[in-house]
Amino acid sequence: MPTVVEAINELALLTVADEEHDDTYGRNLFPHWSTVSGTCNTREEVLKRDGQNVVVNDSCTAVSGTWVSPYDGGVWTAASDIDIDHMVALKEAWRSGAHAWSPAQRRAFANSLGDTQLWAVTDHVNQAKGDKDPSDWKPPLAGFHCDYARSWIDVKHDWQLTLQEEEKEALEEMLATCTPAG
Repeated sequence: MPTVVEAINELALLTVADEEHDDTYGRNLFPHWSTVSGTCNTREEVLKRDGQNVVVNDSCTAVSGTWVSPYDGGVWTAASDIDIDHMVALKEAWRSGAHAWSPAQRRAFANSLGDTQLWAVTDHVNQAKGDKDPSDWKPPLAGFHCDYARSWIDVKHDWQLTLQEEEKEALEEMLATCTPAG
């Protein structure tokens, strides 16, 4: 994740533009939960990465572990209570430039383990977020706003996605909550 200064610099480089192609989005345009290795898919890899003491069965399904959701601080011991959130929702990405990507680029985005795009979070909190950007939704845990903004900006920057003026303003407000060492 970028430092606060890096996030501020990345935010300045993002193009502000109106969202497009909202009516042509379909979740199936972003194939997700691809096989990563053996029987483990992207979802299962994030559960293992973000959990503590995660035990998986032969099918790579998490059968026990503990997960702490950064969005709300919820502590969960059942993987079924956890959603894997796309920091920048798939529909938000579509409206911000992914509509012009190839199917392979969309698959890579939906399964990206090399950046901060995927997070294990409380399921109902993720469902409340939906496809909203930071101008319409922020994590309930105010102490996570700085990291949320840094991650959001980094994903948009890395994937060369646009953002709206209101979204940029909300991100600036969240960055203002960061501690100097953030």
